[in-house]
Amino acid sequence: MKFKIVFAPVKTHMTDQVVDAAKAAGATGATIIPARGTGMREAKTFFGLTLEDQTDIVMLLLEEHTVEPVLEAIKIAGEFHKPGTGIAFVLPVEKVLGLESQMEKFKEKVQDKYL
Repeated sequence: MKFKIVFAPVKTHMTDQVVDAAKAAGATGATIIPARGTGMREAKTFFGLTLEDQTDIVMLLLEEHTVEPVLEAIKIAGEFHKPGTGIAFVLPVEKVLGLESQMEKFKEKVQDKYL
């Protein structure tokens, strides 16, 4: 079974709707990592202090066949068509450990899809 990992840095107020959309599209779970970052736009300053929006990185380990529908769902839910709302990118996964308890469920889903 092949897996991919999706990273989607999003604004914190969008995190729940992005995760919910990903699950509705086939993701079995998500890990949310609090973060902050910079982008093309300069951070706002107030009396010399930089105000940065907090960001959450939504991390999704997905079976290869679920990547496209999940990406489409989080793009819509995260409103990625608007500037500065978020991005998503996919990386290959070489090896996965710790999913033994879920492997039967994964196998059943794959079999159901192709039957």
